[in-house]
Amino acid sequence: MKLEGKTAVVTGAGSGIGRGIAECFAREGAKVVAVGRTAAKLDTARAATGDAAGRIFPRAADVSENAAVLEMFGQAIAEFGRIDILVNNAGTNVRNRALSVLSVEDFELMVKINLTGAYNCIHAVLPHMRENRDGLIINISSIAGVRASTLGGAGYSASKFGLSALSYCIGLEEGANGIRCCMICPGEVNTPILDNRPVVPSAEQKAAMLQPEDLAQAALMVALLHPRGTVPELIICPTIQKFS
Repeated sequence: MKLEGKTAVVTGAGSGIGRGIAECFAREGAKVVAVGRTAAKLDTARAATGDAAGRIFPRAADVSENAAVLEMFGQAIAEFGRIDILVNNAGTNVRNRALSVLSVEDFELMVKINLTGAYNCIHAVLPHMRENRDGLIINISSIAGVRASTLGGAGYSASKFGLSALSYCIGLEEGANGIRCCMICPGEVNTPILDNRPVVPSAEQKAAMLQPEDLAQAALMVALLHPRGTVPELIICPTIQKFS
């Protein structure tokens, strides 16, 4: 198993990309702290991993609440001794996303979860990684964080552009401390967040998109890279999705 001996924290692990990454890392031998807001979803996801379930440790926490994040990381470090990998995947979008209908409350919600939530986790784990002079942070962003997208919407794009800047700054400031940061920017992925679109894609359209397991394989590739190398940004999109 390629990640044996490693401990990873994966947020948004109750469904979609986070669930796929948590399961993949656990199957490769890592101990995975699976974080999400709903304990029942985390337990269901854990049970579905079969033989790897014993390496997944669900933790219910809202990443936008800094006190809860600090408590969760403190407990994880005390229990497992170290955290080698942080995957910031927790994210959300809203149905009314065009600027003509986007509310202040919905904009703040996306920034709170997509950007501040990631920062809270990074802020909590960096001192530990600095002490170890080793660590990998993977931020799941979006193509909407590379170029603005009306499909994703202004608020979502703004939050993901912020996450992109945060990711680059980690590399600039923490590389000398042995800490690597990769921002994975997927195109369309078949996850529950699609149900928040103004027009929900059909089953056929969803089948042609990237699947959570594709993102899990991308994250695993980054996690297996020798510490002397880093991937600051990784763009992955469905073959049918145009990108240039």
